[in-house]
Amino acid sequence: MHGKWLWMFGIGGSVYLLLELLYRGYSHPSMFFAGGLSAALIYRVCCEGRLRHAGWYARCAVGSLLITSVEFCTGLLVNLLLRQGVWDYSSLPLNLFGQICLPFSLLWFFLSLPVLSLGDLFFGEPAQLRRSRASRNLPNVAPPRSSGR
Repeated sequence: MHGKWLWMFGIGGSVYLLLELLYRGYSHPSMFFAGGLSAALIYRVCCEGRLRHAGWYARCAVGSLLITSVEFCTGLLVNLLLRQGVWDYSSLPLNLFGQICLPFSLLWFFLSLPVLSLGDLFFGEPAQLRRSRASRNLPNVAPPRSSGR
């Protein structure tokens, strides 16, 4: 179980660092840890936890909430406490202390989908198999047969 978390942490951290390098041209080591922790949490909560049978939209919403929470905590530590100035969302709408904002939370919703797919593909049940198993566990809704009397 811990091996799966470590894999998701490493993949998530590496991919996030690469995305930042491609988008901004630079990054910060803290982004590896934030991306890795986000991916590991999404895997744990949405692929292994109770949400593993939920629809993709619910899982992406929770993924966005998890990433936004990690981003906020990382921002408080790295940007405000340690004064590293890695990012500042102060100019974006609906921001909180310049560390998180609604536009990026919406982006995290969509970026959760590849993390969920990766977790399902490599470490979990594929979505089709989950739906098949869930449908077999539905209660019998057919009326009982009459005895013919």
